[in-house]
Amino acid sequence: MKELFSDLDRWAADGTRVAVARVVDLEGSGPRLPGAAMAVTEHGDVAGSVSGGCVEGAVVAEALEVIETGERRVVSFGYSDDDAFAVGLTCGGTIHLFIEPFDW
Repeated sequence: MKELFSDLDRWAADGTRVAVARVVDLEGSGPRLPGAAMAVTEHGDVAGSVSGGCVEGAVVAEALEVIETGERRVVSFGYSDDDAFAVGLTCGGTIHLFIEPFDW
């Protein structure tokens, strides 16, 4: 989260709505460890990373929906999931993300 602070401060000053995705669990091999975080603005701007790039596009889509609905969610991407393979998660594990609106 520390690497997100300057971006979050800037977006807060602008009144931009933001969702934050965090890796909360990892099964098997994964690109980032629990605690890794990524922030997504309502405009699609991104700071941080939860997967080193392999599922970021799918996470942005989920985060934008969280911004719209205001509903927190847990999402998972794993090697056996067609969606995860389609977006590039081929590391052999499953990552679990908690995505929530960021409350200033």
